[in-house]
Amino acid sequence: MIQLPKTLSRNGWTPGHLLAAVFMVLLGIVVTWDAWTDIARMMWGQEEFKHMLLVIPVAMWLGWVRRARLRLCRPTGQLLGVVMIAFGWGISSLGYYNGIEAFWHLGSLMIVLGCFTTVVGAEVIAYFLPSFVALLFLIPAPGMIRTWFSIPLQGLVARATQFIFEVVGVPVIRSGSLLSINEMDVTIAEACNGMRMVFALMLVSYCFAFSLPLRQYVRVLILLVSPICAVLCNIIRTVGAVWVYANHQESAELFHAVSGWVMLLAAFGLLLGMIRLMRWTLVPVTRFTLVYD
Repeated sequence: MIQLPKTLSRNGWTPGHLLAAVFMVLLGIVVTWDAWTDIARMMWGQEEFKHMLLVIPVAMWLGWVRRARLRLCRPTGQLLGVVMIAFGWGISSLGYYNGIEAFWHLGSLMIVLGCFTTVVGAEVIAYFLPSFVALLFLIPAPGMIRTWFSIPLQGLVARATQFIFEVVGVPVIRSGSLLSINEMDVTIAEACNGMRMVFALMLVSYCFAFSLPLRQYVRVLILLVSPICAVLCNIIRTVGAVWVYANHQESAELFHAVSGWVMLLAAFGLLLGMIRLMRWTLVPVTRFTLVYD
């Protein structure tokens, strides 16, 4: 027999709500199974979507740090779930029949969340909103949007890499996104333009921003600065990757794979440094003034 804390029982929660919520979520996934299998295929099969593997853990973590809010929630407002299901079904159908994958995936996510809301109600959604917003990272970025950003990024990374090599005295010739160093041609392709790191760092930054009681403007600043940090660290990574490819080609693949995670941590470190700098300059960062601030 499942025993709930007394604070939850007093608000009208029963073990049946938990079981019904799990059942409705599974039902929503079954109904939208094709969309979820498509998301899983992209998540596991394409490198640019590997960050999606972190979405569920991030959403669960954001819910865990807000677990004390459960005592404020009551199982009311289930009608919102019906509205979400209807709206999600419309978006999903529009995307499916018109070949718009983002709408198809987004609608399927809304259907599952709507099924969950028909049991737990609107207050859970309101109090745990950051957890549910994090699930939007499960929606793969449309190819058109990736193209809009990736092509300019490739040129930017190539120019910055050429500039750094010239500053340190290494001769390099650039033609568009193609760099020639030591008579070796290296193309700054999608794998090197930083798009993967941008999405991954934005997810990690979102988790960081909403895991702490930061002021809203600080959270917005973190999310806005995270793509810039990702691009800067990716330029450093690309400089190293080009040099390794030109001089030690047999180690290039390993360097490319390992350096991606290292630079992701470095970019996150820059964000942490920004927060420390704001505190050092006495800029209010958290909602509450701590003793050591």
